[in-house]
Amino acid sequence: MARPERLAGHLLGNLVLFGRLLRREGLPIGAGEIVTLAEALRHVDLGDRDRFRDAARTVLVGRRAEVAVFERLFDRFWRTVGLAESPPHGRAPARGEPARSVLAGLTPPGATPGDGAEAAERDPALEVYSAHEVLRAKDFARLEPEEIAEVQRLMERLRFRLARRRTRRRSPHPSGRVDLRRTLRGALRHGGEPLSLARRRRTMKERPLVLLCDVSGSMEVYSRLLLRFLYAALRSTRRTEAFLFGTRLTRVTRQLRDRRIDRALKASVRRAADWGGGTRIGETLREFNYRWARRVLGQGALVLVISDGWDRGDTRLLGREMARLQRSCHRLV
Repeated sequence: MARPERLAGHLLGNLVLFGRLLRREGLPIGAGEIVTLAEALRHVDLGDRDRFRDAARTVLVGRRAEVAVFERLFDRFWRTVGLAESPPHGRAPARGEPARSVLAGLTPPGATPGDGAEAAERDPALEVYSAHEVLRAKDFARLEPEEIAEVQRLMERLRFRLARRRTRRRSPHPSGRVDLRRTLRGALRHGGEPLSLARRRRTMKERPLVLLCDVSGSMEVYSRLLLRFLYAALRSTRRTEAFLFGTRLTRVTRQLRDRRIDRALKASVRRAADWGGGTRIGETLREFNYRWARRVLGQGALVLVISDGWDRGDTRLLGREMARLQRSCHRLV
């Protein structure tokens, strides 16, 4: 399910432009339909072009005669802003492919149509929708250098919001249970008369996050980008632990806490002596379970294991240690 904040900004502006284009072609599109479409897109995977198209057609098309107009303008408009027809397996459109503008008529009062078309082509807001959505579903191994740089910038802006749990501690809250101790203490100030009831409830606390990332040879094309993902996680959450594993387990939490990302990544790579080597997942998980689990899995921790699953060790050992890890944490992903 898409989060509401993803509909703000450039995408919402593009929806308004698309509705204006449909209205110029005779469809009865107003502000109400655009608001309804924005609400509908909160429940649609924005990376799925077909679902996006179906949601837009359901909201914006009211008569059968309007379907053909909608389909024609949908393809032209979203290709213009970068949402090209995706070839099989999510391959990005070819470089240098000219984008035909359909926004020449959407110019502000007093401007010439040519100026409007050029402004639409230059406007970076019209490139955001598809560029990020294509990267969202694309294999890291197939990224171009420019796309890798864009992914790195996106990862640096990541902000994690982890699940929260109720603690045993309680704090004052107007809708909680009656706090007899504070109520009686307050009554002493008024001659023993409890003029108000003090209340409290359990406090909420963010769950710890533990990241276990495979840096073996089979993961080499992904490892450096995943290391940036770990760095972003540690920068945005306080209670996060990061480990790298191949043939051995390496804790890199302290290295990734460095404020300078380049220095943090280099220190982490140097510390992982088995970087780009073989893989013994079962043995590294056993080391984690016996050496680190009690230290970092307390208070309902979330554990994320990032690996392609290729293992040169004992698969029965891997199964036992994964089961042990799952019993030790709140949730294993």
